[in-house]
Amino acid sequence: MNKHDSTATDPTLQKARLILDKDYVISRIDDRLYGSFIEQLGRAVYGGIYDPGNPRSDKNGFRRDVIDMVKKLNVPLVRYPGGNFLSGFNWEDAIGPKENRPKRLDLAWFTTETNEFGMHEFFDWTREAGTSMMYAVNLGTRGLDEARNVVEYANHPGGTYWSDLRRKNGAEQPFGIKLWCLGNEMDGPWQIGQKTAYEYGRAANESAKVMKWVDPTIEVVACGSSAYDMPTFGSWEMEMLDLCYENVDYVSLHRYYQNKENDLPNFLAKSVDMDAFIKTVVSICDAIGGKKHSKKKLNLSFDEWNVWYHSNERDAELKSGSRWGRSLPLLEDVYNFEDALLIGGLLITLMRNADRVKIACLAQLVNVIAPIMTSVNGCWAQTIYWPYLHASTYGRGISLQPVIKSPEYSSTDFDDVPLVDASAVLADDESLTIFALNRSIKNPVELSLDLRSFGKVRLMEHIILHHDDIKAVNTETAPDTVVPSSKKVNTAETEKSVIELPALSWNVLRFSQK
Repeated sequence: MNKHDSTATDPTLQKARLILDKDYVISRIDDRLYGSFIEQLGRAVYGGIYDPGNPRSDKNGFRRDVIDMVKKLNVPLVRYPGGNFLSGFNWEDAIGPKENRPKRLDLAWFTTETNEFGMHEFFDWTREAGTSMMYAVNLGTRGLDEARNVVEYANHPGGTYWSDLRRKNGAEQPFGIKLWCLGNEMDGPWQIGQKTAYEYGRAANESAKVMKWVDPTIEVVACGSSAYDMPTFGSWEMEMLDLCYENVDYVSLHRYYQNKENDLPNFLAKSVDMDAFIKTVVSICDAIGGKKHSKKKLNLSFDEWNVWYHSNERDAELKSGSRWGRSLPLLEDVYNFEDALLIGGLLITLMRNADRVKIACLAQLVNVIAPIMTSVNGCWAQTIYWPYLHASTYGRGISLQPVIKSPEYSSTDFDDVPLVDASAVLADDESLTIFALNRSIKNPVELSLDLRSFGKVRLMEHIILHHDDIKAVNTETAPDTVVPSSKKVNTAETEKSVIELPALSWNVLRFSQK
């Protein structure tokens, strides 16, 4: 296969081919693949989802305009309350009458947490937003006793100290939280209560054990290493899983991407890194399972992923001047069009690994490195909102394995990067969606689709996200600068289709078999 430089200026139409068979099944996609994350950080909660006194807020202080945007995304779960915040958080501080809740120094982000928004408020918000809670327990400054107590508080019907306290605090029925995180990034030196793999593995194992004794229906996520390029990566997973393999259900992965070098071909290739990360962790999980002669298959929770770097310098300046402030505008990346393209590529990667990645959380949901931004006057969608919306809407069902033949290029860090990357999902109503990313900077690509196993299909819609300015952003005053459009399509029934993918574009191709 010939190599093609993605920076080529020749406008000649290039060609790629995608072959798809309905029997090439990867896995059914777990709906939780399209989850998100809210941390008690910055304006994610205060001024984001919760803004008492704002005319757009309801009687509970929930921003209704934000809820409407979250509902459109159909987010299946939201991880809460952290994040780095978690490792210094006392969950008991954020229950009971608000006037009695203590204010605490948050040593993760050097702000002050008022605790006026906690488990009850977040549970009520999830019901309004049509989502569910993935709750995290503190294994930094706390331990297994607090972990078992919070499960009893949240999930036990009544007749015990903690469950009756929940009822006293206004929630007669249990919250029924089914998914729990055992700490956060515990090998990170930035973490409060950083642990060795042995220390964490023992704590995770004992916490998981007693949490499941309280409620046998729950699932738990053990912390993988904080990043693929951490010096502890690999050895951390091996040692900690050796200690807790049989009592945990998932291993977490976290990964953020950046383009500080302004190297677009390399930036758009970083989904290759995500794929390698996933496959490496899978191999470690299976190695430990094999060592233990276990019949259990451990799956993955990619519960933090996104682009994050735009706000770093501003945050450092802000924190140095506003130490211990409340709900500071931290981590408020303003995303551009190239970020949306990479997000599309990362979503494609997650779909193609749906056999082992069962949970994923775009970090985060509102204001903090988020697809949704707010001001006191309203909210708007950032560029990355759109591929996330498309994947969550049309990426549910059976993930199929496409065979792609595409021109390739090499970048600073990656070789043999296909110009066209794609995933395919067969929905329960038999509709077929192909998600396709064209990484070519100058050239459109003619994509030939061989769908013969599906018989004659009809192209219903071709959604395109494209902008001539790779740095274009959406703002409060110009919220529709980067938005998707629908291209007029030939709706004749056919077994083969030829689709033109514009240069630098995210594409959603929707087919009907009926």
